[in-house]
Amino acid sequence: MTAALIKQTRITILLSINAAAILVAGILIASAIWGGNHEFRAVSERSDEVADQLEETELLASVSDSSEGKTVTSADGATYQVAPNGWISSDPVPSSELWNETSVTIYQTADIDLCVGGNLTGLGSMYWQSSNQSVISGFYSTARTWLGYSSDTCRYPIITGTGTTTITAGTYDGRRHDSITVTVVEVPAEQWKREVLSLVNAERAKNGLAELEWGVTCEAAAAVRARELMTSYAHTRPDGSSWESACPLPESGGSSGENLMAGNAAVSPQTVVTAWMNSPDHRANILSPNFTKLSVGFIFDPGTKYKTYWSQFFSTY
Repeated sequence: MTAALIKQTRITILLSINAAAILVAGILIASAIWGGNHEFRAVSERSDEVADQLEETELLASVSDSSEGKTVTSADGATYQVAPNGWISSDPVPSSELWNETSVTIYQTADIDLCVGGNLTGLGSMYWQSSNQSVISGFYSTARTWLGYSSDTCRYPIITGTGTTTITAGTYDGRRHDSITVTVVEVPAEQWKREVLSLVNAERAKNGLAELEWGVTCEAAAAVRARELMTSYAHTRPDGSSWESACPLPESGGSSGENLMAGNAAVSPQTVVTAWMNSPDHRANILSPNFTKLSVGFIFDPGTKYKTYWSQFFSTY
């Protein structure tokens, strides 16, 4: 490997974290490798924290409702288009009821909050109950507003497994009450990885950039990095080595970059890409004209601290 090729190598790495106690930080470290000379630059960090009860402090107000426009399929095979206030139809709801639908299917990552339908407002205090605690054990007292949901009409479900449960909800004054069957299904991990690539390419197209190809060379590395986040949420790997060692640069030179995300604001391809695009430094990796390939890693493990773990490995090789 010649010195000239080493000198031309450039590596960019980024990190974000979102969880029940959410920390969203954009960190950009640029390293120009030439001999032993390393130059580091860290941009300012932003911290958005939410208590375990999900009481709102300063959330990601700039993140739009990334669920809007999504289609979900219920247990009886019917499909529903996601309305701006969640997955429930915006059509008027019959008097005294809360939903038009009788059933709906959601993913085990709790990719959406459960919302009452028909643009109902002014409901006051409500109760939410689950008939099958092994599927949905309960609800947080508010919704994930940083994902675009309203605490007035939505609740964040605490999902404990796959299967079917009946959710009963109503207002304490008795004016409205209803029930709906909710089926929780496993996450299509491989499909979601490819959806992230499609969403990234859609953002690049908006900015006049060429599409990224699926990165076969670093595909295994992206999967490894996502799994390693469960042990060490950092660009430093559990064995102490740097992230780029998962898919080293070839001797001919090149560029690579990494975006990371974990937690309950990264519960679907739409939410994780939206969060990255709303972080200037992560956006810079996604919209870099230098990269030509993208590998995506994703792990969902409900028994771990942050449950959902994502990695993006950008490269030119």
